[in-house]
Amino acid sequence: MREITPAETADRPIVDVREQHEWDAGHAVDALHIPMSEIVERLDEVPDGAAVICRSGARSGQVVAFLEQRGMDAVNVAGGTLRWAAEGRPMVGSVA
Repeated sequence: MREITPAETADRPIVDVREQHEWDAGHAVDALHIPMSEIVERLDEVPDGAAVICRSGARSGQVVAFLEQRGMDAVNVAGGTLRWAAEGRPMVGSVA
């Protein structure tokens, strides 16, 4: 599984796989919200080359592995939304 830092996501679509309450608390600007529990049903909505993000990088890593098994290009955002916020990347809301 490939990982990138939040700063390396500039040219990639971002898919946030956290639950609704986590998304509502704060998320990356322009991210697409597809909770991990809905990935299978919404697979056709996942853009090729997606940078997948969750809170810390664990769930998004599982999603990236799943996508790669299906031949899709995807990368994990190392450190997740916590790192994203800590690095001062653009957010809607904040991460508690």
